[in-house]
Amino acid sequence: MSPANGHVVFVHGLWLHAASWDPWVALFREAGYQPLAPGWPGESDTVEETRRQPERVAGKGLDEVVEHYAQIIRGLDAQPVVIGHSFGGLIAQRLLGQGLASAAVAIDAAPIKGVLTLPLSALRVASIALRKPANRNLAVSLTREEFRYGFGNALPAQESDELYDRWAIPSPGRPLFEDAFANFTPHSPAQVDTRNKTRGPLLLIAGGKDHTVPHVITTSTRRLYHKSPAVTDFREFPDRGHSLTIDHGWNEVAQEAIDWLKQRSN
Repeated sequence: MSPANGHVVFVHGLWLHAASWDPWVALFREAGYQPLAPGWPGESDTVEETRRQPERVAGKGLDEVVEHYAQIIRGLDAQPVVIGHSFGGLIAQRLLGQGLASAAVAIDAAPIKGVLTLPLSALRVASIALRKPANRNLAVSLTREEFRYGFGNALPAQESDELYDRWAIPSPGRPLFEDAFANFTPHSPAQVDTRNKTRGPLLLIAGGKDHTVPHVITTSTRRLYHKSPAVTDFREFPDRGHSLTIDHGWNEVAQEAIDWLKQRSN
């Protein structure tokens, strides 16, 4: 695992801009790390510009996004810790399984191949893209109401709306299609090497009130790692939803990640 002065790469998921990691970047820098939070391929530098040019992110699939971050990692002087949220959590697990990260934290991670439990709330959120086959090659946006259900259901309505206005962006629909059919697709891009015996430690974090990635998905993910002797830890924040990395309680989750990294580096 990277020492306390090592690199940390943050990977966001669908519908949030990379700048949503800014408070985490500042906290990890204060803790002595060298953090960076690159956006997905095609994502513009600002929320506003990304909203104006959704076609730039359209059609990007998981393999392309993973390779985008892999190239960034290969340009570093040491393997980083990778911290991902939602689909970023799936990407973090792929990078860890491929030996490109020293450790990973996957927060409310999208289901990897092999997870069979998909609660109705998760299907409702995914259907925003899946209900139209053409969305596979398009960028998909959330309405304020859809964001409230998928991200801000554990928050006051005002805070959910503020987060939507500040961070929500259009995102490619393709990853949702790839994930939805992962268990029926050989060599799915949602497949993770859960049997890797030599990988670094992994922390899976779940929000107990998450509609988009209900905690049962995270516990099912954890079971897929049982054949590997590598460290796989689990933490749950029972009263938190999918917004747990960006809402008023983000610091608690971020500090948990820092404390875990220190614990596992000893």
